[in-house]
Amino acid sequence: MTSPCFRRCCPNQLLGQPGDSEQYTTSRQSRYDFIAATALSLHPNTQFTNHESIPTLDQSFDNMKRAYPNYPETDRADRIRDQEYYQLTLMNHVCLDYNGHGLFSYSQQLHSNATFFNIRYKSANLYLEITRGGQEPEFETKIKERIFRFMNISSDEYSLVFTANQTSAFKVLADSYPFHTNRNLLTVYDHQNEAVETMMESCRKRSGRVDSAVFSWPNMRIQSKKLRKSIVSNNKSKKKKKRGLFVFPLQSKVTGSKYSYLWMSWAQENGWHVCLDANAFGAKDMETLGLSLFRPDFLICSFYKVFGENPSGFGCLFIKKSRSSVVKNSSTVTGLVNIVQAPNRPLFLEELTSIDRGKTVLSSSSSSSSSSSLLLSKQEISEIQEIGEINEEKKESSFFEIWKRDVAVDLKEKSTKNEASSSGVSSDVEFRGLDHADSLGLILISSRVRYLVNWLVNAFGSLKHPHPEDGVPLVRIYGPKVRMVRGPVVAFNVFDWKGEKVEPTLVQKLADRHNISLSYAVLKHVSFVDKNIEERERIVEVKSIDHEGQKSPLTRKKERFDLGIPVVMATIGFLTNFEDVYRVWAFVSRFLDADFVEKERWRYMAINQTTVEV
Repeated sequence: MTSPCFRRCCPNQLLGQPGDSEQYTTSRQSRYDFIAATALSLHPNTQFTNHESIPTLDQSFDNMKRAYPNYPETDRADRIRDQEYYQLTLMNHVCLDYNGHGLFSYSQQLHSNATFFNIRYKSANLYLEITRGGQEPEFETKIKERIFRFMNISSDEYSLVFTANQTSAFKVLADSYPFHTNRNLLTVYDHQNEAVETMMESCRKRSGRVDSAVFSWPNMRIQSKKLRKSIVSNNKSKKKKKRGLFVFPLQSKVTGSKYSYLWMSWAQENGWHVCLDANAFGAKDMETLGLSLFRPDFLICSFYKVFGENPSGFGCLFIKKSRSSVVKNSSTVTGLVNIVQAPNRPLFLEELTSIDRGKTVLSSSSSSSSSSSLLLSKQEISEIQEIGEINEEKKESSFFEIWKRDVAVDLKEKSTKNEASSSGVSSDVEFRGLDHADSLGLILISSRVRYLVNWLVNAFGSLKHPHPEDGVPLVRIYGPKVRMVRGPVVAFNVFDWKGEKVEPTLVQKLADRHNISLSYAVLKHVSFVDKNIEERERIVEVKSIDHEGQKSPLTRKKERFDLGIPVVMATIGFLTNFEDVYRVWAFVSRFLDADFVEKERWRYMAINQTTVEV
């Protein structure tokens, strides 16, 4: 494991331990300075009532760099994006809907010598799997070793099993956990989570008791008093009694709210087994101080293949070896998988026989050999290699040009490497996606994401509907606003000039039409202090999703509200750049036009595309 980060760039989440008074004062002043700088990041304008009045991309970027003078120091991430994930620029794609860790780069997946994998399902007993293990292939062993290093977890302390996905990891743990004796399941989620609901269902089937933390409206902070009561036993004689499973994320992957590490410590001290949900973590977050000190009994995370291109992947379930006896009496479960190496030649290279743009560039061999012949003249190869860099003018490129670039890189690599074996399978495993995060490091990634997410939050707050006295906000943000310590995601909704919410799924669809990928989620377990505010918010938040039925309107609204509050999400990672967040802001500003939705509807009807239902 690497050493924990003690620098102030990674804020300490240990409640009640701010350090000496001088350090606390300095930290408080830093937070104040950061908020003040963010407020000036749109200088000289701080409010916009017309989407045509917002500054240009270049103007906004200049203002942003003046507010955050250290942002240019993160340009190494931009260079990695340009070199390895250039499809985002070529396809003009804003990708803010990914969560987890990317294994490979886009450039890497197009090379015929890149590593590819498939998952092979199996049914097994979790306890036997982690204690006795089995004969696993070298390929899977290498993947495990790399994931242990990336997650900053010791293989001497934890066992690791692969699952089909995140949901399967929760289900495997739930089906193996002894809820018949440790009867309680306590979760801390401010949103609807399919994986956690699967765990809840498994607990209830075995007569277990399910409870959840409650979150205050609208900042979505944990109601600490209630959660502490759920964790801590009032009867001191029962303090060491078996309690159950405490499932805890250190931050919300929907609202970006951060939670204290001490919740894990309090839970363990009161007899709970702790499962840390690390799916909302950003790259390198496992190197923070708290996670180097607090070691959960179980940890769940997930990995996907390629950012912006291939979200498929697998889940990981870590079990602390000293706690393996907890699942000793488990039965056979489904959802576990083996990671097996697939033929390393990309499918499109095998199926593509020729591309004719005045001359044949590629011809696939019809023989049974695993490798195809590249029929390129020296002059053609030279021409292809000259296309290695993306045009700085960002001219629109075809798939053929993208392919030519990668063939050029592939040919160059092949000149220095041995050909793959006749089976097309190699034991070499290169995880460029993880390598890129490692090369940038925790400090750079944390700083870059902090600048971008807070700029976007502040920019959203600048959009107001015209009003005689004061502007009606276009965007409502759920969770923390501008803060140094917040997660890399913004949960929001768009409201029209009458104060009615625009259906989040409609916002998501229209964003997709503008080549912007956003996510959708549902907030849950919300609590109001004031009943009058609660009733008002029910009307505002539920009106747009209320449907006709046989029950009274008030009953329908209450039930809809209890089911959750739908929101739109924008998730920022280290490969996100300023243009991405600016384009999201510019897109949302279009809703300042009262006729924007109707115009979009007719626009797509006119060009024979699918009609967006309003």
